[in-house]
Amino acid sequence: MNGHKDLVVWQKSIDHVLNIYKVTSGYPKEELFGIVSQMRRAAVSIPSNIAEGYGRIYGKETSKFLSNALGSAAELETQLIISKDLGFLPVNQAEQMLGEIAEIIRMLTSLIKTLDK
Repeated sequence: MNGHKDLVVWQKSIDHVLNIYKVTSGYPKEELFGIVSQMRRAAVSIPSNIAEGYGRIYGKETSKFLSNALGSAAELETQLIISKDLGFLPVNQAEQMLGEIAEIIRMLTSLIKTLDK
């Protein structure tokens, strides 16, 4: 492995960022500095923390940044649920995106457990 870009979880989280930007571009304009901003920051934080963790010496520091990525993923999952409940996202699209973030959460959890051994 040559670094974070080789990690499937990083690649999937980059794809998820792009989807979040596309989806939130259709949100009400009054939400630009509300949930749209929060969702975009949380989404960008996931691959960014993975990259930062892998840019450091393996060990506790890497796990710390992966844990931050996991926290951002959980935050984004919550914001997707809120978006669905407010009617900003159609149910089918919300379910698809929630499935994607759930997969990212599973992958991060597994990676953290592997590194902590």
